[in-house]
Amino acid sequence: MAYTPFDLTGKVSLITGGNRGIGLGMADALAQAGSDIVIWGSNAERNAEAEEKLKAHGVRVMIQTVDVGDEDQVVAGMAQAEAAMGRLDTVIANAGIGRGAASFHEMSTDIWRQNMRVNLDGAFWTLREACKSMVKRARAGDPGGSLAATASLGALQGAARNQAYTATKGALIPMIKGIAVEYARYNMRANAILPGWVATDMTGGLQTFDKFNENVIGRVPSKRWGQPEEFGGIAVYLASNASSFHTGDVLLIDGGYSCY
Repeated sequence: MAYTPFDLTGKVSLITGGNRGIGLGMADALAQAGSDIVIWGSNAERNAEAEEKLKAHGVRVMIQTVDVGDEDQVVAGMAQAEAAMGRLDTVIANAGIGRGAASFHEMSTDIWRQNMRVNLDGAFWTLREACKSMVKRARAGDPGGSLAATASLGALQGAARNQAYTATKGALIPMIKGIAVEYARYNMRANAILPGWVATDMTGGLQTFDKFNENVIGRVPSKRWGQPEEFGGIAVYLASNASSFHTGDVLLIDGGYSCY
């Protein structure tokens, strides 16, 4: 009998912030592996582009405009996705923003709260509602599910002028570990993904900054930026039966930057 743990046919994956960057890289790989896809994104044009790309893989695709920083929208969006798709097998809290300041002592409360609203509150509400859906399904006799949150290498290292952003990403790790412990009884898994320096819209200004490329990207053993599609493999793995005993982990994907 063939070994096919990465076949996601019949599964449904929801990715927040999934219309571009790392989120779209994950969604595209999940769709290629056979998973039906739900994308949450706030930009209508990018949503349409992502929908067209994902539908080319022959899976069902649902696009929702959801502001993850609004609790009511998250609650309603998750309920609508579950009703429309029939189930939710994988939920990835990936939506995030990066708001920094000229220095920490000049960082405004507004910048702090902008980061918290999307990166931490949004992830909390997304994961909480996903747990509700998966527990309900488990109690009906169909246990299982995979939860993931996109944190950051910054959760483990000091990032000058970006303390608000890294605080949100650091907080995701114990949240995920707590979910992993509490919900294992329902055969649910939860893991955190920590990207290093990846070429996305968020890092656009740095990608053409020669000094940054020399001093920071030069430390990456492969001497290059990571690409969003390079996060497709970890998404498929975590959504698949191959990761059935893998939970509560912190998965650092940084091209070796942190160990060099």
